Amino acid sequence: MNFIETDIADVFVLEPKVFKDDRGYFFEAYNKTEFENHGLFYDFVQDNQSKSSYGVIRGLHFQKGEFAQAKLVRVLQGTVLDVAVDLRKSSPTFGKYVAVELSQENNRMLLIPRGFAHGFSVLSQTAVFTYKCDNFYHKEAEGGIRFDDPDLNIDWRVNPNQAVLSDKDKLLPFLEEFESCF
Repeated sequence: MNFIETDIADVFVLEPKVFKDDRGYFFEAYNKTEFENHGLFYDFVQDNQSKSSYGVIRGLHFQKGEFAQAKLVRVLQGTVLDVAVDLRKSSPTFGKYVAVELSQENNRMLLIPRGFAHGFSVLSQTAVFTYKCDNFYHKEAEGGIRFDDPDLNIDWRVNPNQAVLSDKDKLLPFLEEFESCF
């Protein structure tokens, strides 16, 4: 697996070694030893999966306090733009983000440590998205930042008239209203 550093410390794009033949393909999506050989020590305890249609934007979400989560995200079907926003108040990249296209074709993954808000937009007709978490979900620890925050200025690559959001995501605070808990 190729571990590619991003412009934000501790966020990595992962490219697996894909073995293809006339039957299809095979790749290792996660190998704990290989992660540890790169100095990345995670104990993933929960896997989540979602299916969404074009224009859906999920996020930007995080878990607070003792329920904070690191995530290893990837796409099983379709294409998404995956975004991780640095919310670590002592970080020189606080309020900056990484945006990476993940698809069933490129098999890329994004490793997002604790202290980040995470979201994605669906660029294909549908997308099946899956991710590992290193901590269990806890409803009372939910937090988030508005997807359309003007300070972040994220290009979700979705026509704003076709963006589909949950009612909850429409009410999230802007970054300037957010008191970082990380």
